[in-house]
Amino acid sequence: MKTCYIICAGDVFGIDIKKSEGDFIIAADGGLFHCRKYNISPDLVVGDFDSLGYTPDTENFIKLPVEKDDTDTSFAVKYAMKKGYKKFIIYGAVGGKRPEHTYANIALGAFISKEGGQALVIGDGYVITAVTGEKVVFNKSCKGDISVFAFDSSVTGVTEKGLKYTLNNAEMKNSQVTGISNSFTGEQAEISVKTGTLIIFYCGTENDISFVGI
Repeated sequence: MKTCYIICAGDVFGIDIKKSEGDFIIAADGGLFHCRKYNISPDLVVGDFDSLGYTPDTENFIKLPVEKDDTDTSFAVKYAMKKGYKKFIIYGAVGGKRPEHTYANIALGAFISKEGGQALVIGDGYVITAVTGEKVVFNKSCKGDISVFAFDSSVTGVTEKGLKYTLNNAEMKNSQVTGISNSFTGEQAEISVKTGTLIIFYCGTENDISFVGI
């Protein structure tokens, strides 16, 4: 599956992009700072450039108005979706002094999942993803914590296997936090959901997870 990498203006804890043919890299506003720091050449730069502080000196940019309904990152996702991209790896989307942007990017991950895509938001030693009506499988090598939350008011058919605490065809609600602080056990772990969207935080990298339809 072709991957769209999006680099945002938030905290970055290292960027590991192995670009393959057909992949696409977008710098969202101040994410261009990170691209230049890590010697990455984006295929496109988008934003109102309030974070960057200047209009980039490149031909491949889209300048957005400051007053708009979408964030720069959301615009980047929707732009890539129109080009056929369904897998997104997003850097610089968490942390910093604007926690509301972190939440917005988690919600954006849920949007991607609901649209039939895959989103992996990279944090400091952890990844945030979303699952809608499918199963995700984690490598045996995964260690540390994993937490699962309902994004929708009711998420049904939640099953968790290979973790310290398991579930079988359970319902989760977005007003509950009982899914926090589960643990990997050294076995292959699986989480599946029948209806609704789950948000998953796990210790590891984007290479530790596989998405499987159910």
